[in-house]
Amino acid sequence: MALRARQRCHAVLTGLVTLASVAVLSTAAPAQAADTWTEVGSDRADPLAESQGLTSVEVPANSPNRYTGIGTIPVSVSSRGWNHVGDPDASYNGYYIEPYQADSGTAKMFRVQAPNGTWSEYVHTLGSGEALNNSFVAITPGGQWMVSGEWGTMTRLLVHPTPGVNAGTSPSANLPWSSSIRLDHAVRDVQGCDFLSSTTLLCASDDPAGTLFGMTKPLLQIDLSAEPGSSDVTGHVTALRQLPLRSSCSGGFEAEGIDYDRRSGTLRVIVISPGFCVLTDSKTYRFTRG
Repeated sequence: MALRARQRCHAVLTGLVTLASVAVLSTAAPAQAADTWTEVGSDRADPLAESQGLTSVEVPANSPNRYTGIGTIPVSVSSRGWNHVGDPDASYNGYYIEPYQADSGTAKMFRVQAPNGTWSEYVHTLGSGEALNNSFVAITPGGQWMVSGEWGTMTRLLVHPTPGVNAGTSPSANLPWSSSIRLDHAVRDVQGCDFLSSTTLLCASDDPAGTLFGMTKPLLQIDLSAEPGSSDVTGHVTALRQLPLRSSCSGGFEAEGIDYDRRSGTLRVIVISPGFCVLTDSKTYRFTRG
């Protein structure tokens, strides 16, 4: 979420929760992909604890799904300026990673929980032309590399060695931006991505304009020329469908994090409702592939 939008959302959420407690490079869209994702259900998304992102966790076995939101940021983290958390991910071998950003500065932070439960922090100093936003992380199926995202209209995604997993990373050293995914079609306001396979990403876009793909809030598929690593790869972007936009309130929705659980074949995407309904009918939608 953009800094100004994130600040507005934070203020709105804080005000609404208080109130509730008192009162109760082209513009032409690519061809449609063969896969279709059909909505099969939804669950209420808590506006404080489930409003930013989510991920399924395979290790240890039978772990619950994990979510991020304003209310999940530890005070010890927010007090140092890392006051926005994005869409997290977990590697297949049990490393859980949350992306953080601050309102200003020259760095991003990735907070990592190892399979033994210990936490560590990896800081990435911004590269030339890199936006401050740290919207999401998506760990490659191979585990050694991690994709992250900026904000606004972009023709790239960023690739880093996976902190805590890749032997070349250390909490005491800068986490480098190693390569990029070069997209063949611009994307806007991507809030989360997850790997469907080693060379396919599914992404949730909060695009409010709808001019890039002929729809607002699209579910995107990015087909890669290879699994990301130390060298740039290309990505072919396709808009699959519009995410559900249903609420008792009218106004602007916000598409948030995304997760694909390979064990069940279930795709989940958070959509936050407008206005006061952020408290009542924000949803995590579930989809299966046709």
